[in-house]
Amino acid sequence: MEKAAGAAKKEPKACGPLGRPRGFDADAALERAMLVFWEHGYEGAGTALLTRAMGISTTSMYAAFGNKEQLFRKVLERYSDGPGGYFERATGKPTAHAVATAVLTGVVRTTTLPARPPGCLGVQSALAVSCSGEAVRELLVEWRADAYARLRERFRRAADEGDLPPGSDPALLARHLTTLAHGLAVQAASGVPREELQELIDTVLRTWPPF
Repeated sequence: MEKAAGAAKKEPKACGPLGRPRGFDADAALERAMLVFWEHGYEGAGTALLTRAMGISTTSMYAAFGNKEQLFRKVLERYSDGPGGYFERATGKPTAHAVATAVLTGVVRTTTLPARPPGCLGVQSALAVSCSGEAVRELLVEWRADAYARLRERFRRAADEGDLPPGSDPALLARHLTTLAHGLAVQAASGVPREELQELIDTVLRTWPPF
């Protein structure tokens, strides 16, 4: 019994190496992966490009983040909470017009940041996805659908509160706003400058809601 007890005491030493740190900053690596997906889209961000930017081996990437699809899911969540966090703040604005203003302004600012890739990570990654990326395509469809649904519910509440003109269609307004937002992101990715995009949304907002 004593020998067995003594052996049990030595077990933690044998297990020690399993607790060894990864040897790299996982948060910084995820940030760099986000920039790669943002710039190149899901399809264009190959594993070699990702690991080179992250400064880790393929083995380390798989161990820390999973495969490319799993890494992208983590990156999309990071993007939504970070650069794309303007959307969450926008839906909390007190009026429908303030919501629309915050969404469009947020899109323009985020898609034209000087130190970041132009455009929107979610839109860029959705433009071209092969059959092998079908799960990512569906993920991005859900991501966009969630944004639409949240705006629709916010405008429905605005209509109930009398904050929108009588007869306003919350679903149509939400679709209109998300279509504008995605179009702005594509224009930004094409190199249209922030000033020009800002002039566009200023014009749009002067007559919003449009119907």
